[in-house]
Amino acid sequence: MLRNKGRIFKSVISVVAGSVLSLAMLTSNANAATESMPVLGDSGASVIQLQEALISRGFTLKGGADGVFSTTTRNTLKSFQRIVGFKATGTVDERTAKFLGLIAPKQLDSKALPTSGTKSEEVWSLQQALANNGVPVKGGADGVFGLATKIAIAKFQSAKSLPITQTLDTATAAALGLIPESAVEKTVVPNEAVKAAAQPVVVNATPTSNEMLTIDTLPIRGQRSDAVRLVQEKLIANSIEVKGGVDAIFGLATSIAIAAFQTSRGLKVTSAIDLSTAIALGVLPDLATLGIPQISVFPSQGRCSFTDTWQQSRSGGRQHEGVDIMGVKGLALYAVIDGTITKMYGADAALSGNALRLTASDGTYFFYAHLDSFAPGIAIGSVVKAGQIVGYMGSTGDAGSPHLHFEVHPNGGAAVSPYPVVKAVDACDVTGVLPQP
Repeated sequence: MLRNKGRIFKSVISVVAGSVLSLAMLTSNANAATESMPVLGDSGASVIQLQEALISRGFTLKGGADGVFSTTTRNTLKSFQRIVGFKATGTVDERTAKFLGLIAPKQLDSKALPTSGTKSEEVWSLQQALANNGVPVKGGADGVFGLATKIAIAKFQSAKSLPITQTLDTATAAALGLIPESAVEKTVVPNEAVKAAAQPVVVNATPTSNEMLTIDTLPIRGQRSDAVRLVQEKLIANSIEVKGGVDAIFGLATSIAIAAFQTSRGLKVTSAIDLSTAIALGVLPDLATLGIPQISVFPSQGRCSFTDTWQQSRSGGRQHEGVDIMGVKGLALYAVIDGTITKMYGADAALSGNALRLTASDGTYFFYAHLDSFAPGIAIGSVVKAGQIVGYMGSTGDAGSPHLHFEVHPNGGAAVSPYPVVKAVDACDVTGVLPQP
């Protein structure tokens, strides 16, 4: 994938999402923990933990977290391993267990808590503790204290009414169970600072009121939570029956009700709380309010797949700045908006291979990489319409396997997570080529 996909080393060095942790970071506790990881045929709480970890990272598991390590769970695990660059064994080895956050974190030294920018086993323990407390770090537990970890800490601090510092202070570490309560530093905070710290944090410009969810907290099938309760209440308020009432359980009845709501609004029927459905229900603001650019066409022809890999670690200290839409060589790639082709790169470009930049009138641009070839007539300065074929999926550059690396740069600035942008118009099931403008 773009941003230098890390090599898989056949050694005892732990490789997590392309970041290489030194041999000194491996502990006998971690090795012992992987011996108790679930295997094919197992059932119980450990299997549920594995299944929920896969689901929380955007992978579809038919039947949900049912606690049975079936061939379905194994195949989903293989898909996960393949996409993040691990060997697709379908077994929970140490690298997989640590990345999914399945190994219990160790206690930390209150006098040497990890800080932003560090890479260590202590950072991994922090990330795992966050996941255990219902706030998983985007990209998984990779041992790197980056932006995703800071955002997760802020969410946890907000939920626990702690000062929003985005750092691992002693109060936060104690609340996470990483240090004893007796190690918390006792400080006197000025009244104004207390008031400021008590204000709710807004992460990714998403409201945190009781009547709104965030992109990260949209409920999924099999979940029991207040988020599910809110969705059920909104369905009923929209005259959609939820058999069994508001029970906060995302089961079959809720899925059927969601499908009925989607049908009534002319939405794509997924039976899931996708972005479009959440916005229509009023549990999520519209994309414009969230500051997320909107596109009118999905960038690739189906059959394809994608997950949220924004900010995942890559070798050389890089972080993934796009979404990888996986498919087969030759799938048509479409202009997502009306715009102009403002840059192009050839197959000899080391990272991107064949690539292009599609720019809107406000300067927002969309970056397409790893194309097998460009569509006839596409050149710098070409004016294209949304839905027009601009190229074909391939594996040029540092791709590994055929996929489209897709980035979003609002107003020509830094990249933002493209996952909600493409998820809002997901058309991976549309296998035919779109009619050309």
